[in-house]
Amino acid sequence: MHNKHRIATLLALTAALAGCGGGTDKNSTPAPAPAPAPAPTPAPAPVPSAPIGVNFVLPSNNVLEASASDGLVVNVAVNGSPAPNGTSVTLEVNPAAAATVAPVAPTTVGGVARATLSVGSSLPTSATFQVKASAVSQSNTATDTVTYYVRPTPKDLQVLVPAYFSGTGTSSPWNTLTAGATSYPKVQITAIANPHSGILTPNTEVNADVLTAMTAFRAVTKPAGDPSNRVVGYVATASGSSGALSVTDVKATIDNYIRLYPGVLDGFFLDGMSADSTRLAYFQDIYTYVKSLDGGKYSVIGNPGTYPAAAYAIANSGTGVADVLVTYAGNAAAYQAIDPQPANPWVYAKDNTAQAMLVHTASTCTDMQTALAKANTPRMNTGMVYVTNLTIGTPWSALPTYWLQLLGTVDAINQRRTLPSC
Repeated sequence: MHNKHRIATLLALTAALAGCGGGTDKNSTPAPAPAPAPAPTPAPAPVPSAPIGVNFVLPSNNVLEASASDGLVVNVAVNGSPAPNGTSVTLEVNPAAAATVAPVAPTTVGGVARATLSVGSSLPTSATFQVKASAVSQSNTATDTVTYYVRPTPKDLQVLVPAYFSGTGTSSPWNTLTAGATSYPKVQITAIANPHSGILTPNTEVNADVLTAMTAFRAVTKPAGDPSNRVVGYVATASGSSGALSVTDVKATIDNYIRLYPGVLDGFFLDGMSADSTRLAYFQDIYTYVKSLDGGKYSVIGNPGTYPAAAYAIANSGTGVADVLVTYAGNAAAYQAIDPQPANPWVYAKDNTAQAMLVHTASTCTDMQTALAKANTPRMNTGMVYVTNLTIGTPWSALPTYWLQLLGTVDAINQRRTLPSC
C-alpha cells in the first residue's frame, strides 16, 4: 500500500506540472516580449541667466542668385563672454518664402551657432529678404538681422574701351586694340569711338582713318557662338561753353553718326549723363529716339560716372534711359571704397553687364587686377570693365601699358582660370 500511494502521488505531480506548461503546446500564444525602455528625454537647451547678446558675422557675400546656398554664422555672448555650448539660436527668414535655413534652431559651440541658408529656386531677381537671429536668456532677448539681395545669374565680363584716339598710322592705338581683340577672341570688347568730340553737325565730315580702324576692329574673327566686338559713337550731352545741349542737338549728332559711319556703329555712348532726376525726361527722350532707329538695333550706354537715381536704371512707365550705366568713372584708389549698399540696391535688379566701370590711375598690373576683382564681386555686380594706368587729364588718350594683361585677366576670370602673372 505504501508503494501504491507513492506512485499515485508521483502521477498526480506529473499531471500538475504538465498543466502548468511543462510540456509543449503548438497552439499556445507565447508570452509578449518586455516593452523597450523609453528613450531618455533630451535635456533642454540651457537658458542663460545673465544678459545675452547676438550678432551675425556679416557674410562676405550677401548678394546671391536663385537656388544658391550660403553659410550663416552667429556669435552669441552671455555677459560679454561666449555663450555656453548648447545655447539655442532661432533663425527666421522674412518673407518666409524667400529662403530656408537648416537647422532653424542651431545651438552654439564655443559661442558660435551655424546654419545653411538656401535661396528659393523661383525667387525673382531684385528680391530682398532678411534673416533674423534671436537668443533668449532669463533676463533679456537679443536679436540681429542681416539683409540679402538676389541678382540675375552673372554673365561673362566684357571690356568697355574709351577709344578716344586717332586712327592714323601704324602706331595708332586702334591697331593695338584690334591686335588684342585678335589675341583674345573670346573676350567681348566694346570700343567707344570719338572722332568728333561728341558733336556732329551736317557740316561734319567723316574721319576716314577712324572709319577704317573701326571696320577692322569689328571684323576680328570670333569663335562660333561668341559675341562680336562692338563700336559705339561718343555723344556729348553738355558743352563746356554752353552747358547742356538740347535734345535736338543730341539727336542731330546721332543722325550724323549714322550718316557718316553706316554699318559700323552698334550704339551710342551718352557722356555727361546726370545722376539726379532733374534731367531724367531729357535722357528718356534721347533713349526713346535711339530705339526708334533702324528697328531698335542700337544700344545706349549712359555715363553718369556714379550711381544715379534709381529711375535712371529702372524703366519708368515703359520708358528707359540706357541699356548700360557707367556707375563709376574715377581713380583706382577711390574705387576700392565704392559700395552700392545700402543706397543703391537697384543694381541687383539688372544683369551685371548693365553696369560698367572706367578706372584710371591704376599704376601697375597688380592694381589693375585688384580693380577687376572688385568689379567682379557679386556685391558690385559690374560686368563691363576698363582699367588704365593713365592718369587724370588724359586717361583715355591711349591704351594702358598692360593692355594684353588686362584682356588676359578678363579671359581668365571668365574661364575660371588662374590669373596671368604680372
